[in-house]
Amino acid sequence: MDNIQQKLINVKNEIPQNIRLVAVSKYHPAEAILEAYNAGQRIFGENKAQEMKAKHEVLPKDIQWHFIGHLQSNKIKYIISYVSMIEAVDTYKLLSEINQHAEKVDRIVPCLLEIHLAKEETKFGFDFQECRNFLEEEHWRELKNITIAGIMGMASNIDDENQILREFISLKKFFDELKKNFFSDNPDFKEISMGMSNDYKLAIQAGSTLVRIGTKIFGERLYK
Repeated sequence: MDNIQQKLINVKNEIPQNIRLVAVSKYHPAEAILEAYNAGQRIFGENKAQEMKAKHEVLPKDIQWHFIGHLQSNKIKYIISYVSMIEAVDTYKLLSEINQHAEKVDRIVPCLLEIHLAKEETKFGFDFQECRNFLEEEHWRELKNITIAGIMGMASNIDDENQILREFISLKKFFDELKKNFFSDNPDFKEISMGMSNDYKLAIQAGSTLVRIGTKIFGERLYK
C-alpha cells in the first residue's frame, strides 16, 4: 500500500486533464482508498453493493462512488442514496428499478448503458442493435429520476492492440450515433467509459472520457 500515491501520480500523468479517472477500488480495503483519497483522487469504482456501502460509511463523504459491476435489483437500495453514477445498465427493467429507488430518495441518478463490445461471450450488455431498439421504444424517456449519461464497454481480453483499438473506436462511433439520434438535446449524454489498466491508453486514443483503472494504482487484489 506504500506506493499507492506514487502509482496514482504516474497514472494521472498519462491521462489528459479532460479525461476523468475512476480508481477501481473493488476488493481493496478502505485504508487503500483513503491513501488514494489523500493523494487527491475523488472518484472510486466498486462492483459489489454491500462492499460499496460498507466503505461509504467509513470514508470521506465527498467521494464520488461509481458502481461499475452488474447491479442486482435487490441491491439498489444499498447505494441509491449516495452513488454518483451507475455505469453498467443493460436492461430497461434495471433502469426502471433504479428510477423507482431514486424517486424515493428524491435523486436523479446518472446511468451509463453497458454495451457488449468484447468478442468473448459475456452475460451482460446490449449489443449495438439491442441498444438501438431499447432507445427507439422510448419508455426510458418517462423515467424522471435517472439520466442516461452515456455508454460503457470493455474490449476483448487479448494481446492484439489493433483489435482492441478497433473495438474502442466502434464504441466511440456508436456513442456519436446515439448522441445524434437520441440525445442531441441532452447535455448530460457525454460519457464514454472505456479503458482499464491494460488498455486505457488505447481507449484514450479512441475517445474515452472515463477510464477505470485499478491494478496499476492499488496492485493485485487483496481479497475477493
